[in-house]
Amino acid sequence: MGSIATVLFITVFAYVFYASYRKASTSRREKLIEGFSFPASLSDKLIEKYPHLSRQQADRVVEGMREYFHVCNIGRHRMIAMPSQAVDVAWHEFILFTREYKKFCDKALGRFLHHTPAEAMASQTEAQKGIQRAWKISCAREGIAPRAPNKLPLLFALDVELEIPDGFKYSLNCVSRGNDNYCASHIGCGSGCSSCSGDSGCSSGCGGD
Repeated sequence: MGSIATVLFITVFAYVFYASYRKASTSRREKLIEGFSFPASLSDKLIEKYPHLSRQQADRVVEGMREYFHVCNIGRHRMIAMPSQAVDVAWHEFILFTREYKKFCDKALGRFLHHTPAEAMASQTEAQKGIQRAWKISCAREGIAPRAPNKLPLLFALDVELEIPDGFKYSLNCVSRGNDNYCASHIGCGSGCSSCSGDSGCSSGCGGD
């Protein structure tokens, strides 16, 4: 009996220690993500791609990218789909700063964050799970009920808010006529709902080694 109790004690202690370590690690990386200064030229590239954006709006997209990295940090090594086309463009531009991007990933995320286009994912199910994770984590960060949202999280609202021509469109109003936006609340309803389809779902996701 004594040996069994010892094994149980060691197992519980190891679990508590690991859980505390993960929490501390996630918190530390959250601070690094929040305090990181992204290249100023990212906003210029966004305005070049979408000329109708003001400087303030382009900067808001870059902040959306910061939020996406926060979501990926919480999701750890699980795939997180990208809900915003505009933020995806900013991410693409940031990756081109290869050394700075790698340094950011190593310090702020603890791994290199790969960009995986939706069409290159292993299956449609993987893409659906990725957008569901993005939705649930984003809702949790912003205090939104994922199955009964009263507003859209930033990453899901940006493209419509900024009138991005090729953007992904989500809506809280899922029954209005003439509304071809994707029903956001369906994302959080579980595996029985489609979550990332056609041109109104998601563009890409992060995955790590």
